[in-house]
Amino acid sequence: MELHTGKLTRLLVYVLLGAAAFSVAAPLALMILNSLRSNFDILISPLGWPSEPEWGVFARVWKEAQLGQAILNSLVIAAATVAIVCTISSMAAWVIARRAVPGWMTISLYFLATTTVPIQMFMFPLYFVMAKLGLLNSPIAVIIIYSAIFTPFSLFLLRTYVLDVPLELEEAARIDGASDFMVFTRIIVPLISPGLLTVALIVCLNVWNEFLIAITFLQNADSATATARFYQLTGRYGNNLADLMAVATIIALPTLVFFVIVQRRFIEGVSAGAVKG
Repeated sequence: MELHTGKLTRLLVYVLLGAAAFSVAAPLALMILNSLRSNFDILISPLGWPSEPEWGVFARVWKEAQLGQAILNSLVIAAATVAIVCTISSMAAWVIARRAVPGWMTISLYFLATTTVPIQMFMFPLYFVMAKLGLLNSPIAVIIIYSAIFTPFSLFLLRTYVLDVPLELEEAARIDGASDFMVFTRIIVPLISPGLLTVALIVCLNVWNEFLIAITFLQNADSATATARFYQLTGRYGNNLADLMAVATIIALPTLVFFVIVQRRFIEGVSAGAVKG
């Protein structure tokens, strides 16, 4: 009886996982397939298969839509945000995990509370501050905002990895004359690298796909990110679904490739962090 129940449970889990995977993969596959079809074919049958794939559409929309600058902007902003978040959150996580920080419970509750507040509530004051600082249409503005948004989550996640590092390793390094900087860079960082990779992937994907902040603070074509540029092009390609799907495919491709490359390490990092103290 227990064996039969276990098989049913496993089957149910596989069915749910398969449905979840299909719900994610199907829109991506449909987007790629429609980018290779003509606009007329899409209007007749949105779920059809491309009879004669039009591979040249990607080169054409890349040139017409000027996607190179937008993708470069997204790469720069994502890389800078990941570097800032990983640096600040890892250092803070090490201090919080190892030392009695006064008022830590109050600070943690504040961080948790701020992560639950919708970003829309901060848009007007943020826009006012950035305008006063002359940072509108500047990548620095969104990098600062993104770093502030993702640092609390990253701090709590990395703290679980630091707690799993044996304290004896740090004490032995200090006995050998290592400074705090050497302990952090040569012991802590290598041992929490799975957590840093997890944080980097989550932050990178969220920054790349973020739209509201990007379209608010980066309004001209030269500073726009990939998602903001896609929104700006919806009017131009609004009646040409094939070209619009081609632009969307080009914008989504870097994140898909990046996730496929690091997915195994990402899953290992999430699983490891879930069972740590």
